[in-house]
Amino acid sequence: MLHINDLGFRIEGRPLFDQATLAITKGGKYGLVGRNGTGKSTLFNIIKGDLSPDDGSINLRKGARLGAVDQEVPSGPETLLETVVVADTELTALLAESETAQDPIRIAEIHTRLADIDAYTAEARAGSILSGLGFSGDDQRKPCSEFSGGWRMRIALAAMLFAEPDLLLLDEPTNYLDIEGTVWLEQHIRTYPGTAFIVSHDRDFLNAAITHIVHLRDLKLFCYTGDYDNFEKQLAEQQVHSMALKSKQDDERRHLESFVNRFKAKASKAKQAQSRVKRLEKMKPVATIVNDPIPPIELPSPDKKLSPPIIRFDDDVSLGYVDDISILRKIDIRIDEDVRIGILGKNGEGKSTFAKAVMGMLHAQTGHIRRHKKLRIGYFAQHEIDALNLDHSPYDHVVELMPIATEAQRRARLARFGLGSENAETPARDLSGGEKARLLFSLISFDAPHLLVLDEPTNHLDMDSRVELIKALNTYEGAVILISHDRNLLESVVDHLWVVGDGRILPYAGTLEDYRKSQLEKHRTANKPKKDQTNTKSGQRKAAAQARQSIAPLKKQVAKLEKQMEQLKDKITKTETELAAPNLFTDTPEKAKQLGQQRAKYISQMESTEEEWYEAVENYETAQSRIII
Repeated sequence: MLHINDLGFRIEGRPLFDQATLAITKGGKYGLVGRNGTGKSTLFNIIKGDLSPDDGSINLRKGARLGAVDQEVPSGPETLLETVVVADTELTALLAESETAQDPIRIAEIHTRLADIDAYTAEARAGSILSGLGFSGDDQRKPCSEFSGGWRMRIALAAMLFAEPDLLLLDEPTNYLDIEGTVWLEQHIRTYPGTAFIVSHDRDFLNAAITHIVHLRDLKLFCYTGDYDNFEKQLAEQQVHSMALKSKQDDERRHLESFVNRFKAKASKAKQAQSRVKRLEKMKPVATIVNDPIPPIELPSPDKKLSPPIIRFDDDVSLGYVDDISILRKIDIRIDEDVRIGILGKNGEGKSTFAKAVMGMLHAQTGHIRRHKKLRIGYFAQHEIDALNLDHSPYDHVVELMPIATEAQRRARLARFGLGSENAETPARDLSGGEKARLLFSLISFDAPHLLVLDEPTNHLDMDSRVELIKALNTYEGAVILISHDRNLLESVVDHLWVVGDGRILPYAGTLEDYRKSQLEKHRTANKPKKDQTNTKSGQRKAAAQARQSIAPLKKQVAKLEKQMEQLKDKITKTETELAAPNLFTDTPEKAKQLGQQRAKYISQMESTEEEWYEAVENYETAQSRIII
């Protein structure tokens, strides 16, 4: 599907790739991992043709369609469904041509191709993808302009998934998804009919959806079969093996050098010494995998614990942004000084609203939110990263917090978060996403807060930095409220799970895996209403009989429409057979024209009958699902 051959690329004189080679096979699901700044997004830009390699080549299979989510997200007046459907350029072009085509043969070709690509279920398929990514039926009929940037990124992702390119490139697709959306995307990628190449630092996503891991290190690409856990195991074994070979080679080198040094001056041993010199010259060093130390993240613990609870929601607290419209209701909870809480729930249900209320950025509409008078809170959220002074360097930000400290003290403070001499003076606008995140961790924890409220803190962190964050949070002795789609982070840090949904925030008794399974089950049964229940078996049988009788006309209507479609299908087939007769258009052009018009009429009737059939089937199935078995 894709071959990368001896790729070389430099940016501002710094090499990112040197003779990097990779072969991606058809149908595989490949995850690209590596430290921040090693060139993962750059590689995608080279594959897309946005950048030209300095050396080597990128070869995509002839005729293969390449697709990626653009940075320009949809924001016009078109509805979500319209935006997603038009992403299939072939479908869009054929539908447009079908409106103007006059040649009967071309009309036949168009409709044959539309049938081949399942055009008549396009809107249903688009709706299913949008639903999986968190858009309700009502949302799907709203214009894109009504949604925020994060939601528009989901729309762009939905459009690309609908288009089904032969090679799908996705760069951190889970960054804008909640756990529910991430679980759905895992399942979708696993069954995706094409090939997928995905940059991700989400361990659970890579374990669930990926068949190969591509590791970018030392300017080259290394491919491993299996999921991320298997990759880590192979990498560790490879490192042990390479270090053993290196140790063995080092011992041999020392032995040879010792012999040469001892006997190079003796004539009787000169020949043997010279032989060992040549052997030393030919000895190639064993390539070892060097684990570059990752900069730490240190979160200072509060110097003194506060008496519990540090925050309490009393008297049925309601939260919202507009009077008389509440997003969350009847909140009666408490937060103690050492609790670790993971907040679950779909985006838009109120997770960030709750976080803002905890922070004091949103007041209760009803009830009371009580905080310990000495409580200090550190808040990490995407908009907080965006609010950094882009003209100030990390050092400038720390100067504002430590005005009377020495330069050495300020730089030591930055070093505790992995911001050393190489980037301490860099303006924030030029820092990577991961470096900005580290800077924000430094700022929010400056006063050793009693509570950390973290809203998607891993979006810009690579896999190793996420491990460091887990270590830091498990060392930190204060309370933590964590909103994240990163299940590995949640499982490693939190002790309690709360679910936000249907206007409430309630404790969840199960595990994160239980929650994941429940979301999968919800997706499978999303369109299956629960069956009515009655108190007795006889009552159930009676209700079922009455229900079957009541839906009999619906079933009859479905059968009637199916018969009509069969008749129309036969007419279309017969007409197409006549149109295919040799010399028809040259010998009897009038008849050919008449047959073409007749075929177009039958197809139009088929389309309208199918629409009626879809509606009839939906009505019948909805009614049938309510029958008690």
